[in-house]
Amino acid sequence: MNWVLDADIRDFFGSLTHEWLVKFVEHRIGDKRVVRLIQKWLAAGVLEDGKRVRSEVGTVQGGSVSPLLANIYLHYVLDLWAQQWRKTQAQGDMVIVRFADDFVVGFEHRQEAERFLAELRERFAQFGLELHPDKTRLIEFGRHADKNRRDRGDGKPESFNFLGFTHISGKTRKAGSRCCGRRCAKGGRQKFRRCESN
Repeated sequence: MNWVLDADIRDFFGSLTHEWLVKFVEHRIGDKRVVRLIQKWLAAGVLEDGKRVRSEVGTVQGGSVSPLLANIYLHYVLDLWAQQWRKTQAQGDMVIVRFADDFVVGFEHRQEAERFLAELRERFAQFGLELHPDKTRLIEFGRHADKNRRDRGDGKPESFNFLGFTHISGKTRKAGSRCCGRRCAKGGRQKFRRCESN
């Protein structure tokens, strides 16, 4: 992978359209009672300052069913679409990794990454979602990124955080960790030496 799309969905849980969500649920669940129960749960709204607030969009962030509904929504809006895009549009390698509403997409070719990003914005708009303009970025990545960027005078490659790890071209480390990865022996046991140079 030479390019990584580090994507962020703006206000994801607050942007899910109930109408689309119910259609996606009905596609997988034939029992109308379960569908009605989910519709009632969505219509119930939330309590804010002692008052009940209802909305036609969004699910309660932190609600027990919200992660399940969010995964159903993105399965249809993103996963299946990206899988089809990879089969029909991508000429080079393409990998997508998603956990809940966080995802990154790796590409071999920059042109494909840019085209995917443009089409993803259009796809999300159809379903009431929007990529955060300040937090979504295309990053040159991989084993050649450092040399390519330095040759162009662009400086060091950018890094990104995903699933609690900071990903840097050529290495990955746990977010917040300052360990350089070298091992030192103490008392016959291997330990990581902490390094302040990173």
